[in-house]
Amino acid sequence: MLKIDFAVLDFIQSHLRTGVGDYLMPLISRLGDKGFIWIAAALLLVLFPRTRRLGVAVAAALAIEIFLCSGLIKPLAARIRPCDINTGIQMLVARPTDYSFPSGHTAASFAAASALYFRRSRWWLPAGLLAALIALSRLYLYVHFPTDVLGGAALGILSGWLGVRLTDLAAGRKNNIL
Repeated sequence: MLKIDFAVLDFIQSHLRTGVGDYLMPLISRLGDKGFIWIAAALLLVLFPRTRRLGVAVAAALAIEIFLCSGLIKPLAARIRPCDINTGIQMLVARPTDYSFPSGHTAASFAAASALYFRRSRWWLPAGLLAALIALSRLYLYVHFPTDVLGGAALGILSGWLGVRLTDLAAGRKNNIL
């Protein structure tokens, strides 16, 4: 699997890197730093009574994702990053110091977008597009393997679903999501 992971990363480096991408991808990736954009979105949604339930679901999804990703899975998997194996790669961002699997940027992004989707918000599509761009940026920047990003997306979707389910249960509501 590692061979396929590196083949994808090296293809991106050899065929998809551009000056514009080298400028934009670090910016896009930075949007996902510490889940800031998603935390800000959840807080903004919580401020307004009409979107408060949605904001609480996004916040719950992010809390679940942080616990599972950074608290549990990353330390257990302890996977080294691709940029630490192939040290000859030209880095566009500082080398991250934590473990690689799963991608926390991707997991947080998909947790928020999935909570919006499962809550049937019209904002799920732009959030999902941004989540996909953040995930792609992690590959472009050579800081995650494709399997890290796929694992992060799966974990994020699960966290989004759980966040919605748990907030529904806490509110005494039954939802038709699985």
